[in-house]
Amino acid sequence: MSATPRAAAAVLCTVLFAPHAVGAQEKTEPRQMHEEDHVARTVVEGEGARLEVAFDPEGDALAVRYRVSNTGQDALAVFDRGDRHAVMTKKLVAGDIPAPRFEDGEDGLVLLHAARALPSPSPTVPPVPLASKLAAGDSRDGAFAFDLSLGSAGARVRWCLGVEPFDDAAFEAADSAGDVAVWTASFDMAQTQQMLCTPWFDPATGTFEAG
Repeated sequence: MSATPRAAAAVLCTVLFAPHAVGAQEKTEPRQMHEEDHVARTVVEGEGARLEVAFDPEGDALAVRYRVSNTGQDALAVFDRGDRHAVMTKKLVAGDIPAPRFEDGEDGLVLLHAARALPSPSPTVPPVPLASKLAAGDSRDGAFAFDLSLGSAGARVRWCLGVEPFDDAAFEAADSAGDVAVWTASFDMAQTQQMLCTPWFDPATGTFEAG
């Protein structure tokens, strides 16, 4: 992501994530109006983590902005920085947020920023997970976009973010090109990570389903 999109994302996150009341896990807030855009917000409470998300659909384009907060006592790994294979093949700048992976199933379209298990058979350059580190009490804003036409027409959609306690022995510092440092993680974390998932979102109505 270039300096200009990074700055724009920061401004958008500041607008969308002004202080507001939160409650139970996966509480959905009413749709709100911001500069003629219909923005749907939701909050997901996890163990030691809190995720605030804003979905802003326009046709097949879905803009997602989020703020992840470490509410625990120890550092947290956030799997929102893609994988080392994408960096080595020049598809991703180290430290940037890639477009999410997705799974199109019977229940709907699931967008994923999470650690992946090692594929079988293992590729020559495996997609080693990359994570950002979030200190206890800290928050970080992020943003990405997704083309909904890649999934089934009219399908509902949700986004899941993987997080994991940051164990210094389990992570290794990787080269970073931006403001956010990244670490490589074990493929085993695909099974141990905590998944923070939004409620299902209906693009037609622009609202999250009640939990």
